[in-house]
Amino acid sequence: MTILPYSINKREAWNRFVQESKQGTFLIDRNFMDYHADHFFDCSLLVYGDDVDESDVTDDSLIALFPANWREEEKTVYSHQGLTYGGLITKSSITQTEVMQIMQKILMYYEGYLGAKAMVYKPIPYIYSRVPAQEDLYALFRAGGQLENRSVATVVSTAHPLNMRTLRIRQAKKALEHGFYIERIKDADSQSLAEYWSILESVLMEYHQAKPVHTLEEIALLMHRFPKQIKLFVVRNTDRQIVSGIVVFETDLVAHVQYIASAAEGRKYGALDLLLRHLCNEKYKDKDYVDFGTSTENGGHFLNEGLIFQKEGFGGRAVCYDAYRVELKRNRLQKMTSMASNAEGTKAIKFLDLKTINETYEPELSNSILRAMHSGWYLLGEENKAFEQEWSNYLGVSHAVLCGNGLEALVLILRAYKLLKGWADGDEVIVPGNTYIATILAIREAGLTPVLVEPSLNDYNIHADECKKALTQRTRAILAVHLYGRISSDIGELQQLSADNNLILIEDAAQAHGAMWQSRRAGTIGNAAGFSFYPGKNLGAMGDAGCVVTDDTELANTVRTMANYGSSIKYVNELEGINSRTDEVQAAVLRVKLPRLDQDNAHRREIAQAYIRGIKNPMIVLPAWPEDEEECVWHVFPIRCPEREALQAYLREAGVQTLIHYPIAPHKQQALSALEHGPLPITQRIHNEELSLPISPIMTMEETEYVIRLLNKFVK
Repeated sequence: MTILPYSINKREAWNRFVQESKQGTFLIDRNFMDYHADHFFDCSLLVYGDDVDESDVTDDSLIALFPANWREEEKTVYSHQGLTYGGLITKSSITQTEVMQIMQKILMYYEGYLGAKAMVYKPIPYIYSRVPAQEDLYALFRAGGQLENRSVATVVSTAHPLNMRTLRIRQAKKALEHGFYIERIKDADSQSLAEYWSILESVLMEYHQAKPVHTLEEIALLMHRFPKQIKLFVVRNTDRQIVSGIVVFETDLVAHVQYIASAAEGRKYGALDLLLRHLCNEKYKDKDYVDFGTSTENGGHFLNEGLIFQKEGFGGRAVCYDAYRVELKRNRLQKMTSMASNAEGTKAIKFLDLKTINETYEPELSNSILRAMHSGWYLLGEENKAFEQEWSNYLGVSHAVLCGNGLEALVLILRAYKLLKGWADGDEVIVPGNTYIATILAIREAGLTPVLVEPSLNDYNIHADECKKALTQRTRAILAVHLYGRISSDIGELQQLSADNNLILIEDAAQAHGAMWQSRRAGTIGNAAGFSFYPGKNLGAMGDAGCVVTDDTELANTVRTMANYGSSIKYVNELEGINSRTDEVQAAVLRVKLPRLDQDNAHRREIAQAYIRGIKNPMIVLPAWPEDEEECVWHVFPIRCPEREALQAYLREAGVQTLIHYPIAPHKQQALSALEHGPLPITQRIHNEELSLPISPIMTMEETEYVIRLLNKFVK
């Protein structure tokens, strides 16, 4: 990785990158930033993926930009004082781990080359990002960043507005009846701009004891330079006098109100109501958001209730414009991309750090939870409906039905098919013997008989040849488990076997969110599938949740009815059902996490590939890399070792946490002691030898290499 300071000869490369990035807007275009050149000492950076000399870097290897300026007297870097926001700008393909590494390099660059003592960082609010992951906030957390001040903006989502036909209609009608009308001021109309600016300065001083950030001359210059992005809309009375107005900065996704003011006549007769309705309902309905600007004053110390009242009437929600302060201490910065050392000098690598993973989704995660809480509807509401649609769209399947958890998803599928197909109690379902016990419990809960078959040692999944041997006159279904996040390599043969024998093929996809086989997602290959959204899954809620997916409309309707006490109409119970529902908070959480699923899975594959290439210990059996890497999302990275307990203790001593999936085979569990089965030596061997290594979206390659080095040194 190479970091270079910005220079004028990089202007075109900078601007091109801004346009193609996750978060870039015209405010970070050099043409806009250079307007501030007289006010600040620019110390912006360009980050290249290649670790080469300055003369050898190419624009194609540019992976990030960092707009910033420098205050020598404070020894502080700001990102960027002249901008409303100005955090790290990255390519869409950049992962959480890479963001961590980039931020570490940037912070250490400023500490080393400028002698900076601190940085004040203004992250880009998620509404301005095409991929709103906000990975930089987790990097700040690891660097020891602390919230310095917070400005709260009111933002209207144009995708989910209130009913605009009635929104503030009374005040808007009053404005029209009074003769008010809306006009956009051209940048050459200096007289109208001056008239509005006079109103603005007067209002700000009277009500806020403040002055506009820009002078009249500066805003005139900006409007002239950026006529397509910076616009002034005013409301005039019958005498053509301006009574209110708004300056808007237009970005690709957001129309951002920079200045808003109304004279006495405008306030009396609802001029701003008329204008804001027009912006939300007509002018900017194609944007993702209309940002009404902040309502926080005195550096974030208090909220202006009058401004909030004016804006909330348009269905706005809070979005924070935060500033964080990071003290640039080299020893802390050096630890950003590795876990802290313990007293023995070893690393502490958790198997799965859910708390830290969830922090990488902030603040959108907390905002989504608050949205669900404040809706006043906590079950079977809009969050459920929205996620079901988003999940079915992602998978490419007709129906997604949320339920209580993954176990209940399978129970509901089996009970529904039993009803629809006329299966009898005791009919058989073929299932791999090495699955988690929940798969088998679901079959028994549905009143059916699990028939355990041996898996393949190649991918630990169900084996088609073993299924053929297990077929009887009472076989009704095959339940394929995509164990460890891997679609069974025999799934095509299982499809054919099911079709030839009039069987139902069900997928237990609880560990395979996002895996693909021949352009089809896990969960869409068989007749129906059950998913779990347990917190530790690749797509995990913050509590229990599950889902049934299918293209069978009759099955989907039956499952939905069964999951709601057997009722599709309240208090009318058509079937013997159960209570199995995902609450609105969990659905809201899943909606935040789904857009990052493929990115997180890609990082898991990077770690898995490093393990497979790097681990050379003959005592350790590695999982096979699939022919198509998309077939596995590596929910778990399973190795096998005859000396598993010794290996686990050795890794634990070195600070590496591992788990066993699963220590006791289902047929050896006391709860299933009455279950009839044949010999299962392969299943038993897997359960005796399997050990799961750490793998997660936030695990760094440095941590991965540490685990590899430990494994290669292990001897018994």
